[in-house]
Amino acid sequence: MDAVSDEELLKVIKDFLEMGYVDNIAAMFQQDPGYLEWTGAVLDDERLNVRLGVSVLFEELQARNCPDLNRAAGSLQPLLESEQPLLRGEALSVLAIINGPELRPIAERMSSDDNPQIREIAADILESL
Repeated sequence: MDAVSDEELLKVIKDFLEMGYVDNIAAMFQQDPGYLEWTGAVLDDERLNVRLGVSVLFEELQARNCPDLNRAAGSLQPLLESEQPLLRGEALSVLAIINGPELRPIAERMSSDDNPQIREIAADILESL
């Protein structure tokens, strides 16, 4: 049997999140924390349920005390520069769930975003720190 390609596996992850199978993906990410580095690619999806699923996934991984969550931060950084405010906001929100050491400087930078919703998310994060 041929190995499943990364592209096919990424599609499966997105499809499972869209269907609400967060527990399955959480278990997969815990088993192989390397998948956390795909978070930006998963979040960069046009389907609302996939993007919502990423937030639920990280809340679940946080509740499971997953020690490797910060491995996702690098893949989310490019989305903070997206032309789409929705992606910037969702990436910032996932970074807030991760709550890694880079959160404060990122939130400070995003507090001057041209989108008022992004500024509000950043302000809420800074207030909670």
